[in-house]
Amino acid sequence: MPKATSADIGLLLEGTFPYVSGGVSSWVNQIIRAFPEYTFAIVFIGSTPDDYGEMKYTLPDNVVHLETHYIHDPSQQPAPRTMRGDRQAMQGIEALHQYFRTPQAHPEAEDLFFRLLPQCEPGKALDYAHFLHAETSWEFIKQVYQQHCYDPSFVDFFWTVRIMHAPIWRLLEVAHRMPQVRVLHSVSTGYAGFLGAIAKHLRQTPLLLSEHGIYTKERKIDLFQANWVRDNRSAFERDPTQLGYFRELWVRFFESLGRMCYSAADDIIALYEQNRLRQIADGAAAEKTRNIPNGVDVARLAPLRAERPADPPPVLCLIGRVVPIKDIKTFIRAMRTVVNRMPDAEGWIAGPEDEDPQYAAECRALVDSLGLSDRVKFLGFQKITELLPKIGLVVLSSISEALPLVILEGYAAGVPCVSTDVGSCRQLVEGLGEEDRALGPSGRIVNIADPSSLAEAAIELLADPQAWREAQQAGIGRVETYYSQPLMIERYRDIYRSALALGPAACRRSGS
Repeated sequence: MPKATSADIGLLLEGTFPYVSGGVSSWVNQIIRAFPEYTFAIVFIGSTPDDYGEMKYTLPDNVVHLETHYIHDPSQQPAPRTMRGDRQAMQGIEALHQYFRTPQAHPEAEDLFFRLLPQCEPGKALDYAHFLHAETSWEFIKQVYQQHCYDPSFVDFFWTVRIMHAPIWRLLEVAHRMPQVRVLHSVSTGYAGFLGAIAKHLRQTPLLLSEHGIYTKERKIDLFQANWVRDNRSAFERDPTQLGYFRELWVRFFESLGRMCYSAADDIIALYEQNRLRQIADGAAAEKTRNIPNGVDVARLAPLRAERPADPPPVLCLIGRVVPIKDIKTFIRAMRTVVNRMPDAEGWIAGPEDEDPQYAAECRALVDSLGLSDRVKFLGFQKITELLPKIGLVVLSSISEALPLVILEGYAAGVPCVSTDVGSCRQLVEGLGEEDRALGPSGRIVNIADPSSLAEAAIELLADPQAWREAQQAGIGRVETYYSQPLMIERYRDIYRSALALGPAACRRSGS
């Protein structure tokens, strides 16, 4: 790994580049390579070392530093010892948690957190050892459980609190030790964005935030589906309208991290208007927000149009990770209907399966159970330039997206799409604004988790060459006019220049 003591831009990345392929990682790779005049230091935040393998990307030459940290690393535990703790310091923690329960009524909570942060340093009254072993910490955890927890298991509550809060001290250490940079740039809220907020506070460095999806929204989806989040209430105790306590606790935690990042950021960038409004609703100051849509290298992909056959191949391709949020199972179920009506059709799933092996195994089992083993193929990671000329439709069956690059890449190569109505996908298919909509639909939009509608939309386009060609031309016109890489890069160039010109003095004047 390259190492340096300083760089122009510090990229704070959670669970993405360079260890995860596709999606946000592709965008990060694109941004770094677009600015050879700047040096980048990458701070990668992951869950545990076992969740990531080798790097999926070759690091660009202007990446001068890469460090990796894992927030749930058991090797970081201090040795147990008897500690009384500091009652006065713990009173600050008690006030902070009260404020976080009603954040709209207590905007001062973030200031209080940063006032308490110096006491979290090693050897101080609120350091990691005190959190784990001090009597005052134990008493506070018991008190919160008795006052607020409606799940009967204190053991699960105790360990949830420990697991949830441990990353705070880990990220504080990372913020102190990372290289000196002129600008911090986080590509999400969550742990990476929280690291950005801490680092800005400690170093008085400008902080940029780019959100592709809304992190807190995506974590909510994950938490609603997660099997590891316990609910120990009996069937008679559960209120179907009420979240389990531990799910609610995790949601509040990630919402709090998000608000701290929004508060600290100097510039908050969304991909499209709906997400910008969501950021404001979640606590971002409206005057800090703006939209910069993704862009793709149309010049590189446009020659692929000449490699396509005269008629669209009956191949539906889902390009993405094999994970629940992509709802691969709905795509597979849709393929049963497509194959019934178009026996020569094929469904390709082009993406890695290592992120959630159990879900990938379930998807393969579903293919077998539906008798689609010879029609649905798992291709693993593929080069987009080799894949796009061979397919008739790009398909997204996701339950959550932001502004998917894969749709734009398909358009640039002359491939229409069928997508669920998530994120900005309707905007990409039907257009935004009068001139954009006048180009016509570049595919079809269907409801989430509706394999029948997805199948019908795909059949409609593939069985009607004229409709398919009209969608193809609309997609080409849309990506060339509104979503080219030069447009996106020029907007980020302006942002980087402004942030680099700010400097620490401007950060102090802004009250950060």
